[in-house]
Amino acid sequence: MKFSSKLLLCTMMVMAIALGFSGFYFVNYVFETSLFREAGQALDENSILCFAFETAALNVPAKYDVLQDNTVEQIASNLENSGQNTSRMLRLSDEEKNTLYASDGFETDDALLKQTDASTKTYRTIYLNGHYYIQTGNTVNALDRVLYLETLRDVSEVFSEREMGFRVYRQVTMIILVLGTLAMYLISSLLTKPIRQLTRATKQMAAGDYDYRAKKVSSDELGQLTLDFNQMAEALEENIGKLQDEIQAREDFVGAFAHELKTPLTAIIGYADMLRSRRLDEEKSLLSANYIYTEGKRLEAMSIRLLDIMVTRHGQAQFQEVQTGYLFQYLHDMFQNKEDMEFVYAYDEAVVWAEGNLIITVLINLLDNACKASEPGSTIEIRGRTVREGYCFTVKDYGIGIAEKELEKITQAFYMVDKSRSRSRNGAGLGLALCAEILALHDSSLQIESTLGKGTCISFVLRKGLQERCDDIHEEIHD
Repeated sequence: MKFSSKLLLCTMMVMAIALGFSGFYFVNYVFETSLFREAGQALDENSILCFAFETAALNVPAKYDVLQDNTVEQIASNLENSGQNTSRMLRLSDEEKNTLYASDGFETDDALLKQTDASTKTYRTIYLNGHYYIQTGNTVNALDRVLYLETLRDVSEVFSEREMGFRVYRQVTMIILVLGTLAMYLISSLLTKPIRQLTRATKQMAAGDYDYRAKKVSSDELGQLTLDFNQMAEALEENIGKLQDEIQAREDFVGAFAHELKTPLTAIIGYADMLRSRRLDEEKSLLSANYIYTEGKRLEAMSIRLLDIMVTRHGQAQFQEVQTGYLFQYLHDMFQNKEDMEFVYAYDEAVVWAEGNLIITVLINLLDNACKASEPGSTIEIRGRTVREGYCFTVKDYGIGIAEKELEKITQAFYMVDKSRSRSRNGAGLGLALCAEILALHDSSLQIESTLGKGTCISFVLRKGLQERCDDIHEEIHD
């Protein structure tokens, strides 16, 4: 069953129960009030008849000391036929509660009479010959006699009004329930519209349409739920996009890796086959061996870089305070024998929080790439300076540069801007990919600026050492 149908059904059940109980209470309250009023009037009429009987008994000629039974009957008959109430019925009984006079149709039992005494007025409601009556009982003192007067007052109209009240209320209740059902159907449809929107959106997303969004139709909790669902859908779509990109990147990685393996292996196998199957002169043998050695070194460098990337991704770096002077001195010693390039070093002495060996790997890769992108005799600048965010390392060359459309791809594994130049210098397109992985461990990233024909500037920022960070905080507090 739909939620809107459940809401409608529950509401109508509650409404029906509420109307039923309230209608029963209201009609019954009116009935009991009317019946109580009729009972009061019947008791008053009984008292009046008692007084009238006593008065009539006093006016009887004093022929006897005690009121005779036939006189009682005569007075009772006169009382029955007197007044405007021609349907009046009464019964008179003597001291032993034996009937002296009874109106026609007064056929009730003696239960009420037995309860009546000199100090008690009694009444009850009875059903007699298809009518409802209020029976009253009272005592009459006349000429030293104690008689008992009972009356019957027809109250069938009160019961008829109650039945009519219940009938009218049932009709009104049915009309209210029908109209309420229609109104609640519209209300439940409006209230559950956001749920239907979310259900439709869920089905669309389950079918693969991740761009579909539920429309917000209210500003209440369901409207907020719609917004939360759309945010979840956006996050899901973003994660799916990332997964697809990752899958595509892996496929590209496998394809590029296979391609990069194929080229040097083809050369190695070809030249090795020449050395194995032919008798070559010394010059050709040396040339073939040189090709085999060069391509083998390239395969070795590629495997080492790949291993470094895997270790970096899954390994745990040992961070400690590292002197920047040590890093720059290591680079100076590493590249001092490279006489075809001019290296310019300029840096501030500071302490950074890093894994020293990994940062040296990053700097060596950046310098190596700068050398490959530059012509012999070019200048390469290696700088370091303290900035607000930490300590900034910069490697700048004046080589061939990188096109703007290539900048987002150069950190991908096996991606090379100039494949012929890279392969000629034993490149495999893994250096910047390794640098990006290492810097990710340090909560940093490469910032690359490049212009074709003018050169490239690559920089990254590391956090300062603990002591220097404390000093900076101390200075900010004093400022």
